[in-house]
Amino acid sequence: MDELETKIFEIISFVGEGRAKAFEAIGETKKGNDDAADKLLQEAKAQTAKAHHIQTELVQDDLAGKTKISLLLVHAQDQLMTFMSEYAIIEQLLEIIKDMRKKNNC
Repeated sequence: MDELETKIFEIISFVGEGRAKAFEAIGETKKGNDDAADKLLQEAKAQTAKAHHIQTELVQDDLAGKTKISLLLVHAQDQLMTFMSEYAIIEQLLEIIKDMRKKNNC
């Protein structure tokens, strides 16, 4: 496996870990475990930041003409961008759940 493929698989791996933690955070919030949910969401954000950092390196390499575009690279980019959108929605969802629980004194 070459360096580019390694970076691509790192993006996919970091995104997968982040996605799993974010969806686990939803479950914890639904159970009323807000501290656990907040921790999981921060862990998800950290995983996303790692993936985004690698993506930024690849974009810079591409601008310098050093990156070979492949379907696998496109897939990694798609996974990252999709999860960044999901993450933003999950953040809002958790706030809504918490607000509803407060309003209903649950």
